[in-house]
Amino acid sequence: VARAAFSWKPTGRAQQTLAAAVSRSGVGLHSGARATATLLPARAGEGRYFVVEEARVAAEVGNAEPQSPLCTTLRSGSGGARVRTVEHLLSAMEALGVDNCRVEVSGGDEIPLLDGSAQEWVEAIRGAGLCAAEDIGGQKLEKLAPKIDEPVYLRKDDCFVAAFPSSQIHITYGIDFPKAPAIGCQWFNTFLDADIYSSKIAPARTFCIFEEVEKMRGAGLIKGGSLENAMVCSMSGGWLNPPLRFDDEPCRHKILDLIGDFSLLARNGSQGFPIAHVVAYKAGHALHTSFLHHLSGETSVDQGTLA
Repeated sequence: VARAAFSWKPTGRAQQTLAAAVSRSGVGLHSGARATATLLPARAGEGRYFVVEEARVAAEVGNAEPQSPLCTTLRSGSGGARVRTVEHLLSAMEALGVDNCRVEVSGGDEIPLLDGSAQEWVEAIRGAGLCAAEDIGGQKLEKLAPKIDEPVYLRKDDCFVAAFPSSQIHITYGIDFPKAPAIGCQWFNTFLDADIYSSKIAPARTFCIFEEVEKMRGAGLIKGGSLENAMVCSMSGGWLNPPLRFDDEPCRHKILDLIGDFSLLARNGSQGFPIAHVVAYKAGHALHTSFLHHLSGETSVDQGTLA
């Protein structure tokens, strides 16, 4: 990944925030604890941030933990407060244009999983409505967007994330689960705006392989996972809790995750997801955020951490 491969471009639009507060409660995927996330309006230029244990954790790539299994975790400095499983909520906020938002988390350090998709977050945001954000002086600020200026990629074995210059956001994602034929190899290709996201991406739920559940729970993960908030696929028996919302729902969910992770490129109320054609294959949260770390010059990529 080449550094300085992107530049900030004006969008001609004002930064936005929520017009009203809204909250959702539910079980955390990994903790199993019931938590509440309350979304509140924020001033222009503040960006998106979480408040957990009275500590502020900005939704920026510099706070993303490099080794966070099966979710994206943000931590405020070394040993600071953390907030886990932020990707679905951030995905919805990025796609719908919630540029500035204060998210207060109570009942733990994890965002509620809800039904395993971003659909309920979309409904919550649309219910609250959006408005132009103003800074402390009552001024509106223009929204900037990162634009990829040259092709860049990051690869680990046969997994990769690449971004190519484009006039609009375009996403192509591939997954391959040969041991689970019901999933198999899938590709999904889409442009991105709020309506496309709401109808084609947000409803896609998280998924797992049934034969891996015991191992994950033994590692202290997915304590809150169930057939009500995740699609579960058996290697031999196929889907345990059909029907799927889309034939390629697992692949669409990976795009949902990608949008949430790439939202972390945002700064001070800017857009996070770059104007580019992003192509990813068999990637995950670690590869997504490592790509951003290096792109933004936060750090060099340690290939060992991507394994």
